Amino acid sequence: MKPRSIRSRRFVDRAVKVLSVSSALVGLVALAWILYEVIRRGIGAFNISFFTKAATPPGVPGGGVANALVGTLLMTVLATVIATPLGILAGVFLAEFGKRSRLAAAARFASNALIGVPSIIIGLFVYGLLVVTTGGFSGYAGAAALAIIMLPIVARTAEDMLNLVPDSLRESALALGAPRWRTTLGVVFRAARAGMLTGVLLAVARISGETAPLLFTALNSPYWTHSLAEPTPNLTVTIFNYAMSPYHDWQRMAWGASLLITAGVLLTTISARALLRGKI
Repeated sequence: MKPRSIRSRRFVDRAVKVLSVSSALVGLVALAWILYEVIRRGIGAFNISFFTKAATPPGVPGGGVANALVGTLLMTVLATVIATPLGILAGVFLAEFGKRSRLAAAARFASNALIGVPSIIIGLFVYGLLVVTTGGFSGYAGAAALAIIMLPIVARTAEDMLNLVPDSLRESALALGAPRWRTTLGVVFRAARAGMLTGVLLAVARISGETAPLLFTALNSPYWTHSLAEPTPNLTVTIFNYAMSPYHDWQRMAWGASLLITAGVLLTTISARALLRGKI
């Protein structure tokens, strides 16, 4: 095989650098453009009524998305409560106890496959599992769909963070007579807690903008949430309904709700990255 000349290597190197920088700039420009449009169109909707009142009929002033915000928070919190312990326990099994076993290999394959499943398929699955069997849409079904989306993200992140903990820490604790479970909880978890918390935050950011699963499960409601056992208002479906309407005031609130979700996702992502770097 004839070696390439230094000139051709430098050309390829510079061409790859130019393409890489150009791709990064395209992504940054797209992000900046989206943020600019969302802020420009949505900031005008922010007022006291927007955060404290429920939706009003078209043309009636003073409405807001407070009911949708509360419903979204309730379903997100419930999904996090369901998915976090299950995901962390799965990560502990994969990193500490199962490792190279056949069950662990099957679990990793299932986790990777579940991460790639479109969210609308998960919503359809929960629709058939809970909505059809119970006879109605509910916030519980919406939280279940969001928890399924969160679960593989938390599990894989927990496994990766636990694998980064040096084996010398485990061996030192075991040499002092600590049982395996206490070593895992008191030593390994303590060393990997920032990374695992980062995984939870990233999973929360992942589900914050989901619309399709909630259309099949929680649906939506223009009223305040009194129970998650009934159709539950949420920001993403509210944005979809308002943006598709011909009413200017509803479209304005859709942009405001979009800005609210965007700010929440950005704040969560930044917090997760800061945690991972050990800055907070």
